[in-house]
Amino acid sequence: MARYIGRYGTDRVAKVVLVSAVPPLMLRTADNPDGLPAEIFDGLRSASLADRSLLYRTLASGPFFGFNRPGAKISQGMMDAFWLQGMLASHKSTYECIKAFSESDFHEDLRHFDVPTLIIQGDDDQVVPLDISGAKTARLVPGAKLLVYPGAPHGLADTHRDRLNADLLAFAQT
Repeated sequence: MARYIGRYGTDRVAKVVLVSAVPPLMLRTADNPDGLPAEIFDGLRSASLADRSLLYRTLASGPFFGFNRPGAKISQGMMDAFWLQGMLASHKSTYECIKAFSESDFHEDLRHFDVPTLIIQGDDDQVVPLDISGAKTARLVPGAKLLVYPGAPHGLADTHRDRLNADLLAFAQT
């Protein structure tokens, strides 16, 4: 959505919601010293090439849904669905996706946001950390509202779906 608005504006957009989104920039660079080191993304690429099935199982059973946290209520169904989605997707496209989500710089795109914007992210997102994504985006988009879900992981659309749906409906109705 950020890139769309950066390219085409908001003439056909009434409101924007970003959920666990990567803007403004995930990768650590000279201009983005708080970003994540390239080695993390290189590791994901290496794991994808070595055994992508294992990579999707590892992400699902750990950081994506927060199932690696003490007391987590683990859902085999969520893990299986995540794995299946990854395995059904093109290996090349999922591999290239790592570059896209880590290296795409959305700073300029965010300057074009001029409609009501809701940013939703968990404060325990181990995949896209709140401090380098949602919190920064909220500061860059004038009037944006940031909703932080305590304890929520990156996969909050599954783990916190009832709250997310209620928040989305409330935002749509305002």
